[in-house]
Amino acid sequence: MPSRFRVDAPFKPAGDQPQAISQLVEGVRSGLSQQVLLGVTGSGKTNVMSWVVEELQRPVLV
Repeated sequence: MPSRFRVDAPFKPAGDQPQAISQLVEGVRSGLSQQVLLGVTGSGKTNVMSWVVEELQRPVLV
């Protein structure tokens, strides 16, 4: 069995990121098939999605 995915970053979610992570995770768990994450360049969208994957522990294609 593959090991658990874990984000290895020297920082934690900040600003609006924790709320975005929670809402995206809740959306997936409630069965939403599509969601949109909007943010300006450098706002941490990729990191947010990494933390979402860490929380859900589901396969992803990047």
